[in-house]
Amino acid sequence: MPVIPRSSYYDKHYKQSAALIRARRPYLVKNLLTGAAIFTFTIGVYAFTIRAVSQDEFEDVKVPDAPVQPPHTPNVSPNRSSGSTSIGA
Repeated sequence: MPVIPRSSYYDKHYKQSAALIRARRPYLVKNLLTGAAIFTFTIGVYAFTIRAVSQDEFEDVKVPDAPVQPPHTPNVSPNRSSGSTSIGA
């Protein structure tokens, strides 16, 4: 039982038959031109985008100062409460 169903356009080793090559021949040039046009458009959009973004200077954007952090107090946990111990109720 073959995993891939047989087609009349492929031989027993799944290579293209002469009929498939003949059927695809009229579309070969059109497909190549379409593929080249899509590839060229894609590269053009990419190049334009990279060029447009690289021109931005960001000089008008204000950068805020670093936030002031309180000094660190060692050996003090914020979860402990002073003086309250509950030993049995």
